[in-house]
Amino acid sequence: MLNYNSVIKNEINQESVSVKEISPVMKINLRGKKREFLTNIGKNLNMILPTEANTSTTSDKLTAIWLSPDEWMIVSNELVNKDTNKYELYKMLFNSVSKTNLGAVIDVTDQLVQLEIKGENIYEIFSAGCPFNFNEFKRKKGSTTQTVLNHIDVIIHLKEEKVVNLFVRRSFAEHLYSWIDDTASRL
Repeated sequence: MLNYNSVIKNEINQESVSVKEISPVMKINLRGKKREFLTNIGKNLNMILPTEANTSTTSDKLTAIWLSPDEWMIVSNELVNKDTNKYELYKMLFNSVSKTNLGAVIDVTDQLVQLEIKGENIYEIFSAGCPFNFNEFKRKKGSTTQTVLNHIDVIIHLKEEKVVNLFVRRSFAEHLYSWIDDTASRL
């Protein structure tokens, strides 16, 4: 059984930004490069994986985030049942991709914490601890990047104009959350 204990105990509600953990949300890592892999995933997910660097595609229930030319993270747009770690989508993808040697399907639900950051000063907070230039990023809905924030590896996804999803490894989530709170209080 996966550990759904929330790392983040409260929400940040500063004047210019709010941050909360979105949990539990299914997250699946996909790896593969064969044409059959892409076709299989497209049929199973009913969506096309993004092939352009630092982009994402979204359907009603799922978001596919480009991580590298042969790697994607699939994130559920809906909360999942806390009482189980069995996902029909994962089982279906594992059987049709991993077991047929088309690629790899890995459940990373418990590995990554998803934070939703909303507000006017998101990029001011990011610029205080991140070397990435967000000028182009913030203009295109669905943009993604893998970078470091306060020396911690993160995946950032622009969900809407002033809403960002940030994925961080569980072991660093509380530290990063405290840093974001402290940085937001100084703006």
